[in-house]
Amino acid sequence: MDAEKLFWQLADELGKEDDRVVEGTIMNGRCLRVGKEFLALVDYKGSGLVVKLPKARVAELIEAGQGQPFAPAKRVFREWLSVPEPNRRRWRSLLREGVEYVGS
Repeated sequence: MDAEKLFWQLADELGKEDDRVVEGTIMNGRCLRVGKEFLALVDYKGSGLVVKLPKARVAELIEAGQGQPFAPAKRVFREWLSVPEPNRRRWRSLLREGVEYVGS
């Protein structure tokens, strides 16, 4: 499945589960927010899912080979994980984890 299509299907599901999850904009594109806080975006220059998580969790997932650093313009964002390969189950889990983190 196409990364963007999967992302917005999951966004719709998350929005139905938690009304704090809303669409917003970031870097001149669409994103998800939890209230006013950034949560996730999709396919920024081929990045697949990009989700905000605690920096220790991002490092752990990168170390385990389950994601990559998100580094637009070669600047690493330590609280952001890129997961290029579309995977419904994995992306949903990471998005829910992100909602917990960003929404707390």
